[in-house]
Amino acid sequence: MDRHPSLSRRALIGGVAAGAIAAAATAAPAAAKNRGSKPQKLVPGDLVVVPAPGGPSTATAVARGVAILEGWGLRVELTEHALDTFGYLSAPDADRLADLNYALAHPEAKALMTVRGGYGTTRIIDDADIAALEDHPKLVIGYSDITALHFAVAEQTGIPSLHSPMMAWSSNNTPATAESLRSAVMTADPVVLKKDDTVSTSPVEVPGSASGKLLGGNLSLMAAEPDGSNWPDMEGAILLIEEVEEARYRVDNMLTRIIRAGHFSDLAGIAVGQFVPHPDDVWKPGEWTMNEVIMDKLGGLGVPVLGGLKVGHDVDPRVVPLGTEAVLDTGAGTLTVEAAVCD
Repeated sequence: MDRHPSLSRRALIGGVAAGAIAAAATAAPAAAKNRGSKPQKLVPGDLVVVPAPGGPSTATAVARGVAILEGWGLRVELTEHALDTFGYLSAPDADRLADLNYALAHPEAKALMTVRGGYGTTRIIDDADIAALEDHPKLVIGYSDITALHFAVAEQTGIPSLHSPMMAWSSNNTPATAESLRSAVMTADPVVLKKDDTVSTSPVEVPGSASGKLLGGNLSLMAAEPDGSNWPDMEGAILLIEEVEEARYRVDNMLTRIIRAGHFSDLAGIAVGQFVPHPDDVWKPGEWTMNEVIMDKLGGLGVPVLGGLKVGHDVDPRVVPLGTEAVLDTGAGTLTVEAAVCD
């Protein structure tokens, strides 16, 4: 396969609510073996290890992400199969699992940043050594297919993670995206997302405010998670959802399935990110729009809902912690989230 010459395997390649969250973010971390301990923020010289538990990418795309992290003074190590291709997977299951477990247990790495999403993490997640994070806490960084990994980390360890673009740096990402990632990994500042009228889901809203742990990610990956597997406890949580290229009836179906399973019964609030439409799902007069589908399913749950957040697969996304305390305020149009790292 085509490889960038510098990317050798296993090589080092170089408000009141806001105030409360900021105070919580400065608290000392629990002992490393305690459930839910926060990783330390990254500083220049720290190592980021990069497995590819899902789909393949290219050396060129990965090199863009590597250059960004190295520009912050971080070191980057690609796992053995990070640049491989095996059909629509990055590598056979056994190789992807070995690379993921290597990254999870890495004693020196301060973060695990996946190559990309695509598909494949659910094929290996049941054998992933998630508990290794309790011995060596590190940030898990990714989104899309990596939602399966976020769920497993939240359920099995309670350690915060980051819903974020990945090492294969997409053309959808902007300098503001990169800055949101830098801030999320290298500072303990709370993350504040503001409703943006340019985001298609901005009309989605049920007025109110709520506080709770932020959990969630890509809707289709949440819907694919078996009920008895890695579903984290959603009681009192704020749910984050985003989606890409799914038909409206499929979004309806996924939300219906999750609601019927009882996973959204005790939510405190819902944050709605970017929903990129499927190009073949053309709206016709008299049909529901995507926003109407979302409101039909979520508007009757009796909790505040805030849409229009720049989180997901569309242009200019932002990074947001998962597994930390958050405050949703539809009046202010904000979602304020405690940092995933500590000083």
